[in-house]
Amino acid sequence: MEIGLNTKNAIVCGSTEGIGKACALELAKLGANITLISRNEEKLKKVLSLLDTSSGQKHSYLTVDFKNTKQLEEKIQTLDDKIHILVNNTGGPAAGAITEADSKAFEEGFKMHVVCNQILVKKVISGMKEEGYGRIVNIISTSVKSPIPGLGVSNTIRAAVANWAKTLSLELGPFGITVNNILPGFTDTPRLKSLITSKAQKESLTEQDVIENMKSTIPAKRFGEASETANAVAFLCSPAAAYINGINLPVDGGRTGCL
Repeated sequence: MEIGLNTKNAIVCGSTEGIGKACALELAKLGANITLISRNEEKLKKVLSLLDTSSGQKHSYLTVDFKNTKQLEEKIQTLDDKIHILVNNTGGPAAGAITEADSKAFEEGFKMHVVCNQILVKKVISGMKEEGYGRIVNIISTSVKSPIPGLGVSNTIRAAVANWAKTLSLELGPFGITVNNILPGFTDTPRLKSLITSKAQKESLTEQDVIENMKSTIPAKRFGEASETANAVAFLCSPAAAYINGINLPVDGGRTGCL
């Protein structure tokens, strides 16, 4: 099975922590040249220093805040190399009931996820078409299959990304470009820790009680590791996954209750 990514150039968004960082590390191990994107330059530099260079890989980073779409449009144009792999990954909207969310939360979430994804795709697809090789992987959520209580805005925006991606897969499939979505379940990341803290405060529970309640809903009876999600992403980015296109792949320990 061919999974090596030597000579491939990859953009990994939200790559200073959690799943994004794990994806960057794994793709670099497989030989890809990585461009990290995040808003914190100091954290970007730290992750850059951790990326594998044993096959002569060359890595770089762009400091971008996805709340500023104009900044993203400007900085992404500074990349001269053709991009073969794009991993779209952005922190989710704040937790809360959908009835309590204001319109600004929806507008900001749509901009950070759908609009920024579109800006990045518009930059990379011409090169992917020329190379006859493209992998676009979006890190979203199992909520696209079954909405998660207390994540009203996130459920809405993640579903929009999933349908955007499916539409894109139909248009780009003839050019050797695949577009797939990874749906992480409860994964041990800073994002999950913040959700646990928020839930504990709102429900007057201890964080440990929240953790145990969450784990009880997972057949695997544990939280996932960011590296486990990254492994799935890496496979979808590889030559071996050339005939997998337009899917939603849960990486959730079996928690999602539908097929």
